[in-house]
Amino acid sequence: MKIHISIVLTFFFVFYKSQNVNSDSFVRDNFTKKEVYIPMRDGVKLFTAIYIPKDISGKNKYPMLMQRTCYSIAPYGEHEYKTKLGPNEYLMKDKYIFVYQDVRGRYMSEGTFTNMTPQVEHKSNKNVDESTDTYDTIDWLVKNIQNNNGKIGQFGTSYPGFYTAVGTLSEHPALVASSPQAPILDFWNDDFLHNGKFMLGYFRTFPVFGVQKTKPEKQAWYTDSMIKPTSEDGLKFYKEMGTLKDGYEKYYKNNFFMTEIMNHPNYDEFWQKRSLLPHLKNINHAVMTVGGWYDAEDLSGPLNIYKTIEKNSPKAKNTIVMGPFSHGGWSREMGKHFHNDIYFGDSIATYYQKNIETKFFSHYLKENTKQDAGLPEALMYDTGSKEWKEFSTYPPKNIQKINFYLADNTLKSTAGSGFSEYYSDPDNPVPSSSNLRDFNAFTPRNYMSEDQRFATGRPDVLTFTTDVLSEDITLSGEIMAKLNIASTSTDADFAVKLIDVYPEDFIPVEKREGVIYGNYHQMVRSEIMPARFRNSREKGEALIPNQKTAVNFRLQDVLHTFKKGHKIQIQVSSTWFPLFSVNPQKFLDNPNMATKEDYTKAFIKIYSDSFIEVGVLK
Repeated sequence: MKIHISIVLTFFFVFYKSQNVNSDSFVRDNFTKKEVYIPMRDGVKLFTAIYIPKDISGKNKYPMLMQRTCYSIAPYGEHEYKTKLGPNEYLMKDKYIFVYQDVRGRYMSEGTFTNMTPQVEHKSNKNVDESTDTYDTIDWLVKNIQNNNGKIGQFGTSYPGFYTAVGTLSEHPALVASSPQAPILDFWNDDFLHNGKFMLGYFRTFPVFGVQKTKPEKQAWYTDSMIKPTSEDGLKFYKEMGTLKDGYEKYYKNNFFMTEIMNHPNYDEFWQKRSLLPHLKNINHAVMTVGGWYDAEDLSGPLNIYKTIEKNSPKAKNTIVMGPFSHGGWSREMGKHFHNDIYFGDSIATYYQKNIETKFFSHYLKENTKQDAGLPEALMYDTGSKEWKEFSTYPPKNIQKINFYLADNTLKSTAGSGFSEYYSDPDNPVPSSSNLRDFNAFTPRNYMSEDQRFATGRPDVLTFTTDVLSEDITLSGEIMAKLNIASTSTDADFAVKLIDVYPEDFIPVEKREGVIYGNYHQMVRSEIMPARFRNSREKGEALIPNQKTAVNFRLQDVLHTFKKGHKIQIQVSSTWFPLFSVNPQKFLDNPNMATKEDYTKAFIKIYSDSFIEVGVLK
């Protein structure tokens, strides 16, 4: 049981561990804690903890900073205090009224939990969603917490990032600042699925999201369903598990969320109504969306939320920050900042917290809400040159689109006339990492910048590489993979990786012990696409064997300078295991239910007029 709980707490470091591991007494000395049940418009009551500065008065009013979460607002009890409040220590020491709330169906709150609660267009007293719960909570707080200054901000990372993002739609006049951080936007492209492809690396997380509680809970009630590691070799577990169907039937047959995913392989109404994107309109307060370029869980969420608000809500003061972080890494200082083997600089999280996040909330909650805070429109970290860059628009205006054609093992500026071919065997998939221990992790993390030499040279991986660069080249913005393919079978996945190949004599400024950095193949960006969804996400479509077919899809955005002396590389394969479940390579109405008997070996061609479209920053 202790093993299970430690794994879960590791996953939830952003919104729990970072606030509860310090033993100083600042919070207890400076705040009074109050616990209340706040009624929603349909009668459901949500458990809420409120930390009120002791020096609050009619002459010394404070704004409020709120986080709504499905991950517990522990510790419970009015005499039990968090040791850290808010998103960072600077805001804590500046003092606000800090509010934490268990969302519907979680821990001490009433109601039934729903993953990514569908947004309701026409609201009434009995017609609720997360934005109405946000409105009702804010309304109660403003009216019932004495000596607040009438302004409230909200923040949250990961799932709490979703609650923050959907809270922007509450339209309460007291809400003046929101910071969705690593927010989930749509499970079709965040966390559990990528372009509808099941992310097997998330397999151990399902007890957290798919087991309903039956009574008020101060402790996690789902830990008995957690899967224990069976070996230091985490790949062994996934190989022995069998197919996704086998794993589902063995471990999660009674898990409501896993069942929903298994039964909805297409982007049908179930998924469509859980997407936040169509609803992000008419937002008129300040929004600062935050993400990490190496966030293995929620990278598409912050990028697409920012872009959509920018397009559909011209009155919003809209800002985006993207740093060299893994999931929520901006919430804790690492000193010398590494992601996996790669060093990016010193005190990067502190810079963000002190100069960006604190300034954002302090300005809009304590100063002039109607004026701009003076933050960059887009503060983006270049993961190649390893420096912050500011842009007045994002994607930047000064980019030029170019194509890298996949031909003859090289990246060319013009299309070729032939093809490259590989043999894809679902029973012998391409590994997603060389670190076997990482496969035991609660969620994947390090692979986002991992050395890809373990995949180079495999017969089921195609590799296309430029010559040594004679000058720096900065890729920025959206990336499109436009593949022309043919398969001897009726279905296939296509995984594309953008890789920075280091010089043979490369010596880093800071390094991990034992890592060979010469010729390091650092993954910069990647994505996977099931060919079945090439024409429509709503309905899968079989490939016609041996017929040339276009498969086009977006990779996640990038800002990376490939330095002089480096090379740019693209890898293409059709398996990526166990990060993603294996495609049987035989078209099925529901590929999630594939059996071993469905596994079909195939020869797959990538034609030389296939290309990767990227923006080059000028």
